[in-house]
Amino acid sequence: MKTLKVLAILLSYPEESVYTNTKDLIEVLKEENLLPKKILKDLLVFIEDYKNEDFLELQERFVSTFDRSRNHCLNLFEHIHGESRDRGQAMVDLTDMYASKGLFINKKELPDYLPLFLEYLSLCDVEEAKESLGDSIDIIALIGGHLRKNKSPYKVIFAALEALSKIKVNKFRVAEAIENSPKEPETLDELDELWKEQEAFSGESSECNTCEDDASLN
Repeated sequence: MKTLKVLAILLSYPEESVYTNTKDLIEVLKEENLLPKKILKDLLVFIEDYKNEDFLELQERFVSTFDRSRNHCLNLFEHIHGESRDRGQAMVDLTDMYASKGLFINKKELPDYLPLFLEYLSLCDVEEAKESLGDSIDIIALIGGHLRKNKSPYKVIFAALEALSKIKVNKFRVAEAIENSPKEPETLDELDELWKEQEAFSGESSECNTCEDDASLN
């Protein structure tokens, strides 16, 4: 399912090799034709803007969007487990799941990093990928909801992921989590403090698809 590989690339820190070869990404999306027409059109516009953006500004936009905001954090378990010990075991389980597909990650990488998870799913057949994506779709929708709220162009990638999921988003639960999210930090000290706050989805009270006490991506 190469479409998920394309989305993983677009959600990763911009690399010059991608920046200069966006036509390859477009060809994959059009060839597989797995996305609804409206979302595909929006995604092609995103890629066109990506290609036309100044490269250094593109990198800065990525950093300011995903590295300086907990609400936009691309580490999925951060939104479930926070800093709890449950996160460690979930990481181990996810790493083992990747290994089952022959995907062995660098020890410096966190296995719950969304682009890495999407790369794993791209190795699965279409139905398996859609089903596994659905296991985490509420968390993905939560991040996408924050991006929409902040009018980020990256929101279209999350709309595409929602469209590909076999499981529908629990919109009520996601909207509630967005409403209760703390405001974005304005300084690095505030950002450090924010990382210590409670996770967005609490296992004890959640009713969404991905937020059970033993939540994982598999």
